[in-house]
Amino acid sequence: MSRKLGFIGCGNMGKAIMGGIISAGLVRPEDIIASDVFQAGLEKAKEEMGIQITQDNKEVVTKSDVIFFSIKPNVLFAVLDEIKPVCREEQLFISHVAGHPISAMEDRLPEKSHLIRIMPNTPALVNAGMTGVSLNEYVTEDEKQLAMELFDAFGKAEIVPEKLMDVVTGCSGSGPAYVFMFIEAMADAAVLDGMPRTQAYTFAAQTVLGSAKMVLETGRHPGELKDMVCSPGGTTIEAVAELEAAGLRNAVIRAEHACTEKSKALGK
Repeated sequence: MSRKLGFIGCGNMGKAIMGGIISAGLVRPEDIIASDVFQAGLEKAKEEMGIQITQDNKEVVTKSDVIFFSIKPNVLFAVLDEIKPVCREEQLFISHVAGHPISAMEDRLPEKSHLIRIMPNTPALVNAGMTGVSLNEYVTEDEKQLAMELFDAFGKAEIVPEKLMDVVTGCSGSGPAYVFMFIEAMADAAVLDGMPRTQAYTFAAQTVLGSAKMVLETGRHPGELKDMVCSPGGTTIEAVAELEAAGLRNAVIRAEHACTEKSKALGK
């Protein structure tokens, strides 16, 4: 891949994306340039990955074919206004800025700009992310294929209509927090029953990892996989009955729905 990549913003998610792309061998480190207001973070990224760095957002745009927006929502519009004079027609812009739809970015970039909006999640830090992808009408088939190849470098990616991007936020974007809470609760129970804390986290986390892998690789319904563990009159169905009595599924549904609604409100 001969494209040069630029990142406006060099925080954890931006670095996770860069790292996945570099480790997959899709782009050389020297063909990536990143800007950020925090010089120390830039220097660390340069040291760790060998990328180019600058504090000039316009320099990122002028030197790149594909530009990622990895910044906070409250500064996006100011950045777009700043870089608009140096944008080129053939460039591809990719944003993972929460709460800002494609239309809001189109209003502040040159007419017919090629724009992709994504919602990754923090497991991208370990190349196991899940990314929702929405495209505007000007993105070409070649650009779509290029983008999906980049996104697959740090996990899995699927194209969704932009109207579902808030749902993606509620499910996979914020979802790791729900799973971390579940792992912590499983570990706490193991500690209550006598297992050392460090070992408890290993048992709980590996169990969640393996269970998720079974869903993805077998293609079987989660309920069917649950039933495979539940012997008649056994220990697992006893635990499942307690989870049902405590309202586990309803709590997860309500929490995720609340997250989705909050994401919708941020975009208004």
